[in-house]
Amino acid sequence: MAYSIRPYRSEDAVYLDELSRKAIRISAPRAYSQDQVAAWLQNYPDVTNFDTKLTLGGACFVAVDAEGKRLGYVLLERGGHIDRLFTNPEDERRGVAQQLLAAAEHFARPHKWERLFAEASEPARAAFERAGYHIVARRNFEIGGIPMHNWAMEKRL
Repeated sequence: MAYSIRPYRSEDAVYLDELSRKAIRISAPRAYSQDQVAAWLQNYPDVTNFDTKLTLGGACFVAVDAEGKRLGYVLLERGGHIDRLFTNPEDERRGVAQQLLAAAEHFARPHKWERLFAEASEPARAAFERAGYHIVARRNFEIGGIPMHNWAMEKRL
């Protein structure tokens, strides 16, 4: 499958929101209970913060195929925090997440950020590990009273 990585465009927002929610609905049940998935979806932020994060010095990169279908994206905040990394469930295991993380790294280096870091969900953990991130700690928390966990991960640049 041929695809390319390009910068985010405002018209991507609705599609990326749908892609995120689809990934949570389909991929998250492999590692989280139905109650956990429902809590995550109910409290997932809407698309209104994409443009705000970008105006604060962040970046967003989108993977698209030859027909323009959005395959995934990475949303990077100033300072190196990876706020979101999602791929379309139908396009998993095709290197999309790896290329998105490489784009984030390529963006971070000239900004002299010392590291990239994220709170990776259980399904995303392997993609981060394949890209050279290591686990800092398991994070246990609650969403709406439902116990959850994810992984604090980082990569030194």
